[in-house]
Amino acid sequence: MDKEPLVIDLGFVNVFLLRSRDSHILIDTGAARDWPDLERELVEAGCLPDKLKLVVLTHGDFDHAGNCAELQKKYGTKIAMHKGDAEMVRTGVLVKRKSKGIIGRLLLWIGGREVKGFTTFRPDILLEDGQVISSNGLTVKIIHTPGHTKGSIAILTDDGRLFVGDTVSNRTRPSGPPLIEDEEGFNKSITVLKQSNAHMVYPGHGKPFPFSALQSVTE
Repeated sequence: MDKEPLVIDLGFVNVFLLRSRDSHILIDTGAARDWPDLERELVEAGCLPDKLKLVVLTHGDFDHAGNCAELQKKYGTKIAMHKGDAEMVRTGVLVKRKSKGIIGRLLLWIGGREVKGFTTFRPDILLEDGQVISSNGLTVKIIHTPGHTKGSIAILTDDGRLFVGDTVSNRTRPSGPPLIEDEEGFNKSITVLKQSNAHMVYPGHGKPFPFSALQSVTE
């Protein structure tokens, strides 16, 4: 990458813009109610209306995929995600998950309300574990990380930046997700991420943190 990733803090969730001189890749899109803020941030970054060719979703939850339909319709942006969550965004039906603690229960309540404003869409590209995407100076590798959802992925750049979606959050400290669909899958996924040899981790919720701090994360 020619530039540092742009962290776009939408209040409840982060999205990230990877930038090179000739290309942009957006990781996640925020919730539907975040559209005005997201569009403004992208325009100010010189990304829209014609330079954003690809969105890569870490998973299909409403707060990460909520603006995909708008980006497809208004700007013709291609949406890429793992096939494990494709049904979720095509139907708008949340997957059943086990909640952990107060935050988990709160997120289930919020999700039940916010998903009503979610506009369904069909992804343009279905990703697989180990797939490499190259776009005019940007190269990323897809790491399948089931656990939070069956289609969760992490995105690893060629310069060692790891974008983990909701597999790991950092609201107060790096930790696993408060909502889990598959506990065994999460445990395997976190082991894989710890072996990824990144140097910085960018969570969907909370602040980026050094890769060394990932070693303490368990379920």
